[in-house]
Amino acid sequence: MINLTRQDLDRYLKHVYGPSAELLTAGDIGNLDEQGMKSFGYGKPLLVRYLVNGVEREAVLSTMKGDKYGHQFYWDRAAILLFQFETSGRMEKHVHPLGLGYIDRSGSLIPIEEPVEFFIVNEKLQGHDYFLDLERIRTGEFRGEDEHLAREFARWLSRVHSKKLNDPDLYYRRIRNLIGSSECILGLIDEAYPHPYPLYPDDGFSALEKRLIDWRWKLRGYAHRLSAVHGDFHPWNVLVTEEGGFSVLDRSRGEWGEPGGDLCTMAVNYLLWSLPKHGKLAGKFEQLYLAYFSEYLEVTGDEEVLKVIAPFFVFRCLVIASPEWYPDHADGVRFGLFRFMENILEEEVFDWRNINKYME
Repeated sequence: MINLTRQDLDRYLKHVYGPSAELLTAGDIGNLDEQGMKSFGYGKPLLVRYLVNGVEREAVLSTMKGDKYGHQFYWDRAAILLFQFETSGRMEKHVHPLGLGYIDRSGSLIPIEEPVEFFIVNEKLQGHDYFLDLERIRTGEFRGEDEHLAREFARWLSRVHSKKLNDPDLYYRRIRNLIGSSECILGLIDEAYPHPYPLYPDDGFSALEKRLIDWRWKLRGYAHRLSAVHGDFHPWNVLVTEEGGFSVLDRSRGEWGEPGGDLCTMAVNYLLWSLPKHGKLAGKFEQLYLAYFSEYLEVTGDEEVLKVIAPFFVFRCLVIASPEWYPDHADGVRFGLFRFMENILEEEVFDWRNINKYME
């Protein structure tokens, strides 16, 4: 609930229209009663009457109500309001937007004027990209601290995932997004591959999508697993320091989700770096994978993750097999990833110790 005062509204009007602006009255749009301001909340419009240069005007101030249909967070609702502000005035007979802004934690109304794009400023961290370590290992230089770091990744994920939330609708949303989002499985199939694609014909993609529907319905039974997640934990989003510590970048796709998504995102990259030389997971990359996966399962005790992880592996395989995102792969690397993602969907429980059987 948002509690607005006359002073909040008056400050906003003066900010937007200048010092001549003056609030006259505000209240429930159906019954202009200033007491309505005390209960102004998400989705409840507020009729505002004000003067600008002595001319009386009216406007309707409203926010969007949060709900389970993809609007749980304020950034979801911000996207809708930004869209309406940008496009409503271009439609014949549509109400014209007069302003756009946000309400801060103190209750102040802050206008956003003529938005074109948004930005974020982050701190600068020290370290090198983790994928450079994987490149070093690929050339034959393996260090004892490499396995230690893989285990540290697993321990860090276990701490992140230990934070739980009881919100089944949010888990369902996360699974819908995994399959249907423009930046997840269906979006990658449409946009990250040419059609037709000689290495993976369209009937293969169609069969893959149909198989994933079965998994979507299976995963509805696992909403109790909703946990805090990173969402994009891969070697390009990890910075490693010379002392062996690490930091992460670019948290993505929401604060809450399925822990298996994070677990598989790093794991599949050990397979990726092994494929060019071995055609499967082998050598030092298998050692890293086994250390990482075993450490996570030992620390968390989460054997249930093996029952839900398969579709998340599919998503990550589609990313790293994409000719658009990874144009330099040999055909054998892509074929290996395609075999893996198809085969892993055919078992109810992921056999993590015997990952190479999914390469056959």
